[in-house]
Amino acid sequence: MEKINFKKGNGLVPVVVQDVNTRDVLMVAYANREAVEKTIETGYAHYFSRSRNELWMKGKTSGHVQKVRKILIDCDEDTLLYLVEQTGVACHTGNWSCFYRTLAEGDKNEIL
Repeated sequence: MEKINFKKGNGLVPVVVQDVNTRDVLMVAYANREAVEKTIETGYAHYFSRSRNELWMKGKTSGHVQKVRKILIDCDEDTLLYLVEQTGVACHTGNWSCFYRTLAEGDKNEIL
């Protein structure tokens, strides 16, 4: 916990969430110290909602929980990567991943 630089993001760090089996990037969320502590304590992903200003457990109401298998920290110690076993879908829209759209459909500069 002491390695994580929460100061840089005003108490929050981005968390990239990746499926441990498929390596699909599922979502990006934010965590404060309490959320990371809860994640480590329970083994299930907890985040901090910037819009609701509260701690939340992923899937608590939907059942689409994320069992955290590994937590990695980046070289700057200000971003985390959760490798998870995803139950159900990760996105609130019903999609497997929150990254299911291209920036601009038909964009000539789109990278495949």
